[in-house]
Amino acid sequence: MSSSINLYLILAAALVAAGSPGPATLAIAGTSMAHGRRTGLALASGVTAGSLCWSCVAAFGLGAVMLAHAWLFEAARYLGAGYLIFLAWKSARQALAPATPAMPGPAGAPSGRRAFRQGLALHLTNPKAILFFGSLYSIGVPKDASATDLLWIIAAVGIQGALVFHGYALLFSNRRMINCYLRLRRAFEAVFAVAFAAAGIKILTTRGS
Repeated sequence: MSSSINLYLILAAALVAAGSPGPATLAIAGTSMAHGRRTGLALASGVTAGSLCWSCVAAFGLGAVMLAHAWLFEAARYLGAGYLIFLAWKSARQALAPATPAMPGPAGAPSGRRAFRQGLALHLTNPKAILFFGSLYSIGVPKDASATDLLWIIAAVGIQGALVFHGYALLFSNRRMINCYLRLRRAFEAVFAVAFAAAGIKILTTRGS
């Protein structure tokens, strides 16, 4: 790898972005507590795949093409906001449901494939992801970086992101967190509903976000 590439800076910025609270981490936490480790890990894998897609897009310059065509970015923005508002509606409905859910298990959990698709859709429709990865590669990677350099960066950022997202799934699927969720399910779902709705509204009302 070229010595002009500051991989540590790139990984540090990516770590902050992946680990900070946001729609992806909220979805992983909520799914892991509500449906258990297996489903949480499947959703985390979908988020990781979406992150990897945006990383590849930005690394090879396609992000600039997308941003140059405003309608593509606007379409992603509206899709992302709509999906977050849909998640807010689902969480709000759960918060208003009086019945206490059973312990997480296969009977009440979405399939692994469905959870993966949900995580993938969540991250692919997040317009901030392409902005983040676009700025990451434009600032931390020199213009003369080779394809091999870019592949090394994509792999490093992808592995780090996978560890963070799957770590969240493991953390929130432990028995103590699940028991806490079961006791305070309606409060948790209300928080998730507000957070998803706020993120969706912010995307809708912030131009160029």
